[in-house]
Amino acid sequence: ADPDYAELSLAMRTSRHPGAVFDTLLARGQIRLYPSEAERTRALAQIGAQPWAKGFVEPVLVIADIGGYTDYMQFHRSILGHAEAATSRMLDKVIDAARGFDLIEIEGDAAFLSRDEEGLDPSATLSAVTSAAVAMHSAFHRERQLVQLNMCPCGSCKQTGALKLKFVAHVGEVATQTIRRRKKLVGLDVIHVHRMLKNPIDVPEYLLVTDELRGTASSELAMQDLALDLEGIGPVRTHFVDVSGLAAPLQPPSWPQRIGGTLAMVGRGLPYAIG
Repeated sequence: ADPDYAELSLAMRTSRHPGAVFDTLLARGQIRLYPSEAERTRALAQIGAQPWAKGFVEPVLVIADIGGYTDYMQFHRSILGHAEAATSRMLDKVIDAARGFDLIEIEGDAAFLSRDEEGLDPSATLSAVTSAAVAMHSAFHRERQLVQLNMCPCGSCKQTGALKLKFVAHVGEVATQTIRRRKKLVGLDVIHVHRMLKNPIDVPEYLLVTDELRGTASSELAMQDLALDLEGIGPVRTHFVDVSGLAAPLQPPSWPQRIGGTLAMVGRGLPYAIG
């Protein structure tokens, strides 16, 4: 992982230090400034004429973000081993459940994922994102329930019920970079999807998508419209749905599963307990 990229992503999501974020993006070559509109248009035309211009793609961008993570980690810092183990296991399950999507970066309490639109009918894009969100939501809560119901008495394990999972999704143009053998996505639309996490939605678990993603797709999914004014982006139209209402009810874990979960958590917490 690239710690600098992860920190930059977190800053974009939280709108912290926008000037410093802009300067960093400029220094990394992820933003280019041109003296005039004519120069910018000419540069874009030259890029489009190059054989490697296929590096610019329009993938589906999804962020799965754990809600309540900061409070949970601060409250349980004295038993950090179990808190870290619990959230890591849940994120692992979320990523595994996102079939067809590539992991771009783990950003602390969130997973940044993408999927090429090639092979997807435009009308099927929203359906693919919704199905992935439901699968990730179910996987997250199955693991969360397993941690919560294991036989470890510590508060970290017993209070994972406060953790929630929310999603934002967008489709837009990005450029790809390979840094230390890892693919990175850069561009204004990457900032766009991160900015969407800062919104007034009071539903604990939701799927929020842009107008570009929803498009004119015919869908039986009833979504609420929401107008946002994103910093550095401007006014955008979005739509959201309570994702918890789309998932099937969870089945309680079996006793063997609870015992296995207990042993796993105890093993992960020992280094912290010993000091």
